[in-house]
Amino acid sequence: MSSDIPRDAKGNIMSGDNAAILAAAYLFHLANERRLSPLTCESYARDITVLLNFAKETSLDQLQVHHIRRFIAQLHGKGFSGRSLARRLSAWRGFYNYLTRDHGYVCNPCAGVHAPKSPRALPHTLSPDEAAKLLEFPVDDDLMALRDKAMFELCYSSGLRLAELTSLKPADLSFSDGTARVTGKGSKTRIVPIGSQATQALREWMKLRETLAKAGTTALFVSRYGKNISSRSISQRLKIQAMRQGISANIHPHVLRHSFASHLLQSSGDLRAVQEMLGHASISTTQIYTHLDFQHLAKVYDATHPRAKKKG
Repeated sequence: MSSDIPRDAKGNIMSGDNAAILAAAYLFHLANERRLSPLTCESYARDITVLLNFAKETSLDQLQVHHIRRFIAQLHGKGFSGRSLARRLSAWRGFYNYLTRDHGYVCNPCAGVHAPKSPRALPHTLSPDEAAKLLEFPVDDDLMALRDKAMFELCYSSGLRLAELTSLKPADLSFSDGTARVTGKGSKTRIVPIGSQATQALREWMKLRETLAKAGTTALFVSRYGKNISSRSISQRLKIQAMRQGISANIHPHVLRHSFASHLLQSSGDLRAVQEMLGHASISTTQIYTHLDFQHLAKVYDATHPRAKKKG
């Protein structure tokens, strides 16, 4: 592929628009050779665009470690968290790994550069009572309310990511053994259990889905127009439902996933099982829920133990 890249008479990689050509080639590689999801490719595209904007007139093969450190410092000064900067650095590092492997670059200026650490915020979760209150809403003869109940029950029952929910197809459900086949990050599939209330809501939705879905629509959940429902629409519907149920906290679909993990861990104590059901590649990602569990225990202790608080 390196022969497609513009070079000068000495064979050096040319600057200017060549950076955009290289970036496009890398994104093509991610989508078509590594088979990353469209959302992941979009994230890489945003991060690499930031790098190109910082570089300006400096060609990619002329960037040095001190340039990358300055870029990261500027982003940090704008308020970007350590986690966001680490993700951005990872994207840049991967881009340069590709350039050294396929396009003759001799060094990776991102190697050895680390993002500043920032405190890891605990995810917001609902209490079990709040989760029950959120999901206990009447559907009557409202087809959209019936669909919403099935979506939200499934999210909380099985800990799905929003992208996983929108990509589900009817064939991914197995009512006979109460499971769903989910395609997560990196196109990895996993089997997750579906709770009884989610199963009931899904059965009701499936009875009526065909009356709404347009021909050729493969998604399990569809919009009122019969097409695949968007992530934005799901988030908006959940916020509206939370307000109707008197829950003032900022509720989004990932809160249901966090609540699923926290409540399951509190009940079972099985961190490895929670990891498998969430589809986390590393158990260190799942361990954040152990901090939530301790936070819950600490509140119980403070509220009930006779010696938990000093006398005033």
